[in-house]
Amino acid sequence: MKEKPQYNTLQNVGFLLGTAWRSYKSVPLLCVGIAAATAGGTIAQLLLAPAVLARVETHAPLETLVGVILAFGAALFVLYGLKAYLAENALYGRIAVRTRLLMRVGNKMAETSFPNLLDTTFMKRCEKSLNVCSSNGEATEAIWTTLTDLLTNLMGFGVYLALLSGLHPFLLAVVLVTTVAGYLFSNHVNTWVYHHRDAEEEYWNRFGYLQRTATDRANAKDIRLFGLKPWLDEVRARLQRLYRDYLKQRQWHYLWIDVADLVLTFARDGIAYAYLIGLALTEGLPASRFLLYFTAVSGFTQWVTGILSKGTELHRQSLDISLLRETLDWPEPFRFEGGKPLPRDPNLPCEIRFDHVCYRYPGADKDTLHDIDLTIHAGEKLAIVGLNGAGKTTLVRLACGFLDPTEGRVLLNGQDIRDFNRRDYYALFSAVFQDFSLLEASVAENVAQRVDGIDTDRVWDCLDKAGLTETIRALPQGLDTKLGRQVFEDGVELSGGQTQRLMLARALYKNGPILALDEPTAALDPLAEDDIYQKYNRMTAGRTALFISHRLASTRFCDRIIFVAEGRIAEQGTHESLLAAGGGYARLFAVQSKYYKEGGREDGTDIG
Repeated sequence: MKEKPQYNTLQNVGFLLGTAWRSYKSVPLLCVGIAAATAGGTIAQLLLAPAVLARVETHAPLETLVGVILAFGAALFVLYGLKAYLAENALYGRIAVRTRLLMRVGNKMAETSFPNLLDTTFMKRCEKSLNVCSSNGEATEAIWTTLTDLLTNLMGFGVYLALLSGLHPFLLAVVLVTTVAGYLFSNHVNTWVYHHRDAEEEYWNRFGYLQRTATDRANAKDIRLFGLKPWLDEVRARLQRLYRDYLKQRQWHYLWIDVADLVLTFARDGIAYAYLIGLALTEGLPASRFLLYFTAVSGFTQWVTGILSKGTELHRQSLDISLLRETLDWPEPFRFEGGKPLPRDPNLPCEIRFDHVCYRYPGADKDTLHDIDLTIHAGEKLAIVGLNGAGKTTLVRLACGFLDPTEGRVLLNGQDIRDFNRRDYYALFSAVFQDFSLLEASVAENVAQRVDGIDTDRVWDCLDKAGLTETIRALPQGLDTKLGRQVFEDGVELSGGQTQRLMLARALYKNGPILALDEPTAALDPLAEDDIYQKYNRMTAGRTALFISHRLASTRFCDRIIFVAEGRIAEQGTHESLLAAGGGYARLFAVQSKYYKEGGREDGTDIG
């Protein structure tokens, strides 16, 4: 069963009108102006021929006839010129309103509570909301055209209804019945097309995926080595056949619309024509009035059809607007406003305690972490190790405040972190995670994470501590060198190891009182990794630090090591004490060490 939209059409129109009125008042005002000019031009066109014919019938002087033509011509010139001018100027404000909504969706995604990013429903809604704001033809901008057209049709309907009010009600009934019947049939077919739009979108998504796969430089070697081109061509050909079949089915539905419209138009115009001829023969209806009424009947049908179709279109666009609003209003489990403030002091002593913490991801059938009772003392360096899937990353996410426990509490200096302003809490952490974010910007901007006010001396110091000084000095523009080639043609692409060192420099630049490293050196060789960790040992003196590493020997400098297995803390102690205990840590270390051991040394360092 399809979920009912949270907001109705009137509410969504009011939302967009309010959004526009607060910043771009011209947008709704221009809608009214364009509608009035369009309806006025159409009405003037309707009246022109009957007015001229009426003057001819009464044998009016030539100058009178010319005057009428010039007057109508001037009116049409002004109205259509005004319409064109207003339409051209309306575009900028409409784009601005759509862009503002696009920014709001982007801000929601960037600032939302981390658990929302794990919710597939939320992420799908965000993606659809971005699509709703992605182009001129999407609902957030196209709705202004729909509202303008609807208002135009309502104005024209009122004027034409007044013109036809003197005719027999039967004729109006025929016009209305045939118009509504045609609309209902057309709407039935269009509804089929509308409900199958997801199928067409899916075809285009597949075409896009194939295009990206075939042209992505990362896939170039595999395509050539494994001879994948024929297979990719076959997949594309099969997809094209399916898409052609869909288009044939859609065009068949559109054909029935044309047939029904032809039949109903013939019936309506035939009845109207016969009725008006009868008036002309029996009651002496002048030719000018005959022309006026007959043209008005056809125009009246268009206004009614326009009102119905634009109302339906407005409803469909409202569904997209409702989805966007529901995304913007998505509830936030974290307190970003109104929580207890935290001082932004890099020397703040920070003790983090896990008070019988359990965590289960949404939809999972068991806890990822269970009954974690752990205190990370202020200034302590704690290593978190274990096999893949043991819960190490989840534990760090809880410590950093990205997740809240499903049971238990995470405490900062004795207070539940849920009581704090979460942004203030995040400011305490300098972190490097497995999935780092390298921006298409300069080296300095990537390290400082800002555009203005960058302390270049501090940037160089952080790069030096991360072991990147020589690499950056060798780049064409040093700190100003752009990274990545998607935005900048002269951009530079760093290796995996260099990128991870850059992320370490970024963490150092932030200078938070708590350091969290989640497998930050996975792309480095054992010697380079050991070098980085030894540097961190010296640089983080007196600060609370959390380290996750898959190489156990690289975290021996830590004050304490916890070995996580099956969501629990299985062992804890120093490197030496855990080896002496002969448990899971010692067994895992023994397996790793034989791959790196050279002459009694492991990872280039003593293993004793």
